[in-house]
Amino acid sequence: MSERRRVGLLGLALALLVAPASQARQEPIWPPVPDLEHVLVQTSLYTRHFDPQPDHNNQQELIGIELHNSQRWLAGGARFLSSFDQEAFYLYVGREFPLWEPTDNVTVRAKLSAGLLHGYRGEYQDNIPFNRYGTAPAALPSVGLRWGRFETDLIVFGAAGAMVIGGVRF
Repeated sequence: MSERRRVGLLGLALALLVAPASQARQEPIWPPVPDLEHVLVQTSLYTRHFDPQPDHNNQQELIGIELHNSQRWLAGGARFLSSFDQEAFYLYVGREFPLWEPTDNVTVRAKLSAGLLHGYRGEYQDNIPFNRYGTAPAALPSVGLRWGRFETDLIVFGAAGAMVIGGVRF
């Protein structure tokens, strides 16, 4: 197995493994309660491809918004430039899982989101699995830190690379 695949699988496994530990402290999580606890507005800060190619873009110009409820469920959308400089969109739902809360103001957590990725077209259409008509299913694991109203995440996007994003809660 390649190094890129191992890193992607490790991130996904981390997100899935922490779920049972965090649920022990939570109220029941299903069905999700339709309340709005906070909104997170975020942008990309740094991107790195595991196997850089000359045509890869590392300036994603991501802008995203997530709506979070009190049970740690989330729904969101992001607009960004793909690895091949094409405008792309990711619409998703997901959940966050607290890993460690050293203070009331700081939380280390994992997130797992899944949704639809749109925008890989033309000669780059086959660069993401299951891409049909420019839209494909996607799942993104991440590990992050919340400090007060500020959040940052390290997102592994498949076997292709990783991105650091940051945002502010409202």
